[in-house]
Amino acid sequence: MSEIKQRKRAASKEILDRSAVSEKHDDLGDSNGIAYHDAKPTGASKADTIKKNADEVGNSWLNGDFQPFSVNIEVDGMAVALFLLGLFTRMWRLEEPRSIVFDELHYGKFASLYMKNTFFFDSHPPLGKQLVALAGYLAGFDGNAQFDRIGGSYSASVPLWALRFVPAFFGSLLVPTTYHLATSLGLARSSAALAAILMLLENSLLTQSRFILMESILICFAALGLLCLLKFRQSDQRRPFSFGWWFWLILSVAFLTCALCVKYIGMFSILLAVYIMARDFWNMLGNSAISDAKLWLHFMCRSAVTVVVPTCIYLGVFYVHLNTLTKAGPHDNIMTSAFQASLEGGLASITKGQPLAVVHGSQVTCYSFKDVNNWWIVKRPDIKDIVVSEPPDQIKHGDIVQLIHGMTSRALNSHDVASPMSPQHQEVSCYINYNISYPSQNLWRVDILNKDTEGDTWHTIHSHVRLVHVNTSQALKFSGKQLPDWGFHQHEVVTDRFLVQDDTVWNVEEHRYTKNSDEKERERDMVSAEFVPLQPTHLSFLQKMWELQYKMLLVNQENVQDHVYSSDPMEWPLMTRGIAYWVSPTTNAQIHLIGNLAIWYTGTVCLLLYMAIFSFYLLRRHRLVYDIPNDAFEKFKFGGELCVVGYAMHVVPYFFADRTLFLHHYLPALLYKVLVLVVVLEHIDFVLCSVVRKKWLQFGYYAGLCLWMLSVVYVFWKFSPFCYGTTALSADEVQALKWKESWNFIIHRP
Repeated sequence: MSEIKQRKRAASKEILDRSAVSEKHDDLGDSNGIAYHDAKPTGASKADTIKKNADEVGNSWLNGDFQPFSVNIEVDGMAVALFLLGLFTRMWRLEEPRSIVFDELHYGKFASLYMKNTFFFDSHPPLGKQLVALAGYLAGFDGNAQFDRIGGSYSASVPLWALRFVPAFFGSLLVPTTYHLATSLGLARSSAALAAILMLLENSLLTQSRFILMESILICFAALGLLCLLKFRQSDQRRPFSFGWWFWLILSVAFLTCALCVKYIGMFSILLAVYIMARDFWNMLGNSAISDAKLWLHFMCRSAVTVVVPTCIYLGVFYVHLNTLTKAGPHDNIMTSAFQASLEGGLASITKGQPLAVVHGSQVTCYSFKDVNNWWIVKRPDIKDIVVSEPPDQIKHGDIVQLIHGMTSRALNSHDVASPMSPQHQEVSCYINYNISYPSQNLWRVDILNKDTEGDTWHTIHSHVRLVHVNTSQALKFSGKQLPDWGFHQHEVVTDRFLVQDDTVWNVEEHRYTKNSDEKERERDMVSAEFVPLQPTHLSFLQKMWELQYKMLLVNQENVQDHVYSSDPMEWPLMTRGIAYWVSPTTNAQIHLIGNLAIWYTGTVCLLLYMAIFSFYLLRRHRLVYDIPNDAFEKFKFGGELCVVGYAMHVVPYFFADRTLFLHHYLPALLYKVLVLVVVLEHIDFVLCSVVRKKWLQFGYYAGLCLWMLSVVYVFWKFSPFCYGTTALSADEVQALKWKESWNFIIHRP
């Protein structure tokens, strides 16, 4: 009897042990802290099956009790505290100085133009500017303010606190976002808090967040997008295609698109996300447990979201932009005549009611500025009279015409003589000295480049025309150069043998029909003419969007050459040069973009240290020597890989940029530099505690870490006057802060 009891006890113990192993196995996680569960054993007894069926009947939609939908909200006290600290440092005395600081000159002006519905041109997307303008609108800003120079005072009507609140809020939100981003990388909460504190105490980010600038908005959107992507990875490994899976994927793509809609360098964050998703999908391809059909489903769903969501958001941002800015503004001349004619009060007021078709006897002007001497008459070579006939003889694609100057009646001519400012091209003029045996060469062929969409009839505004000189087969071209004094500094027009280029494309901007053949009468008609009534020019949203996008990618307004505060990417990691943003006219109080030296230098060292440690591990593991557990290696590998790749994506492209660069271009990469710093510090702590296990080394490491944190706080406090600009410094105090010879602070008062 006792033997039977002992066997029963042993069997019970074995069952309990198996259960414990199963529970332990279920609680395991992958290298990124993501839990996974294996399928439970399936063999159920008949009684269990009957009970299950009974439960299903009881829970049917007619007879059962439904589980209520519940939402659990968790509040992370550390994240809240970090956000409040961020708000305090960013919002403190936000309206000071009440002067235009650095690029507030541009972004404040853009907000003002939004209030007036006035069109402006900027080479970056408008989302950040729209958020600032929205804050101004809610604060009652009417747009009546002057943004004429850096250092100029704001008028009392400008709600400066509201305008600066937007970047300050996003700069504050970046601090807890960094905390959650670090925890999603698998770092301990203490390490994540350290990363957030470093972002809090980074002087350059503090400066950039306190004024009407775009970098804090850009970096925050990028960090939120990356955070949501890591949340999506967790859902992907736990429950693919669940509500959370879709939620985090869509939210990640949306935030990353918002970063792109603030500045085009947000594309680097999108490329990082694409890299992570491609990396994960590549790992899925090697998993034989996932069927081909499910792999295709993953690919199609992810591709659909990454195409549809960015397209909708990007077009939506520009739809708001173009439907808000409906009036003519200071940058109209950058756009084509058709775009200008669609704006209220600009070219539209000139072109409204003019004839649509260019005909024999039409007069045309080339745009530089409005002047009666710019008018030309389009004439058939075989017709002497220039009065428009009835019905009008329309000019079509391929027709040969003459261009007669309206005020002098001379024909536009070109011949094999070098142009004065562009000797590689032919001269274009209206003067021919027939005594030197130059025959008249004044015939031009009309090539309508967009005839497939606008028709083969030459129309005003819409038709893009290339005028090809018949005798030499060269195209009429705007050279971009100005004539000297004898040419009254007018723009040079030449002919070029290379036909296909933007500077050979022309369009008729103003247009009227010639009613008099007498030269004096015609001159009076040109000075004061009445247009034939016609409907105004209209462009669809997609047409305007396409043109604006094309101009934004080609025109670079920020390319200021040889700026005293410009810098190269090689100088950024060690912060060789800062940027002067503002200086008080009465004291040495100033705002200067400069980073926290303790963070920047340590981050640079940790970047190099991570690559050295990771290379060491790879070599050792290649020889089947495993210095640390595999899960620790995978966590170190993924966290560092994401940060190093993200850092490289945000820095390396600038080495190939043909433009003037400044230190603030480096700030988006600074986020990844701080994260890799914390990854390395936590890994060193892990090695000392779990591998080396020497108490004196651990004590020395923690002591050094405390001293380093004190230095971070000290540098932040020491250079905070350059962040806020509220402290009147003496010349000696400013000079004492010049820790590097290459730093160029402003001293203009004793």
